[in-house]
Amino acid sequence: MLGVDEAGRGPLAGPVSVGVVAVPEGFDVMKEFPGVADSKKLSEKRREKVFQMLEARVALGDAHYTVEFESAETIDNEGIAIAVRRALWRGVNKLAPDSSFVHVLLDGSLKAPPEYSQETIINGDELVPLISLASIAAKVTRDRLMLDFAKKYPLYGFEKHKGYGTKEHYEMLKKHGLCDIHRKSFIHLDLKHK
Repeated sequence: MLGVDEAGRGPLAGPVSVGVVAVPEGFDVMKEFPGVADSKKLSEKRREKVFQMLEARVALGDAHYTVEFESAETIDNEGIAIAVRRALWRGVNKLAPDSSFVHVLLDGSLKAPPEYSQETIINGDELVPLISLASIAAKVTRDRLMLDFAKKYPLYGFEKHKGYGTKEHYEMLKKHGLCDIHRKSFIHLDLKHK
């Protein structure tokens, strides 16, 4: 069984990420990952702890995950929906290359490739622990990448806001302009409303 969710759909900078987590049928996610919940409802410390539990289960061989990214450039050129779909399909195909024996649980309006048995669940990141786990993998991995970008582009404060449109981020944009990882299409639209 696969759980799928994305992180970073709305920021002004950085990639979008899609987390895909695979566990065997009958695997009790709540029991094995105590405290798992929608990544947006957990503190950074708690997300890191659950993610470390996931990495430990991967080492034991009874869970697998991948996090796939699509860049700001792809988002600008092709749109966020296509970027998310591309990362999602790549992740699902990577963890389950044979669609015959897997069922995919997805959050919100996400869709797996059509050959897969799948179920999309509104608020799945809150209601389905396996989707929650995928949301944590997507969020933690993206946040870590944004910390790396903060070192490469130190003028923007990515280590604090992870690319989201905070007041500080807008101030840095006005002062320094855009860098290579900014989503130009998002900022142009956003600044019209400021």
